[in-house]
Amino acid sequence: MMSAFTVRLPDETVAKLDQLAEKVDRSRSYVAAQAIEDYVAREEWQLAEIEAGLDEADRGEFASEKDLAGVIAKYVKPASER
Repeated sequence: MMSAFTVRLPDETVAKLDQLAEKVDRSRSYVAAQAIEDYVAREEWQLAEIEAGLDEADRGEFASEKDLAGVIAKYVKPASER
């Protein structure tokens, strides 16, 4: 089942949506629906990850200082190497 509803967008956004729809040979409605579905999936995933992290924190499951230092060392060069 599919539901329909109205969304108000700035004219500039609608123009960009129309250009994109034309480039991918799809309707404005199809492209907008895909964008909304992608947004909802991404937000659901992000919120689930945040909730999982909060649950871990509530259980006291934190990285040790040594673990954290190891991660930082992978991405940050010591001042002597800069």
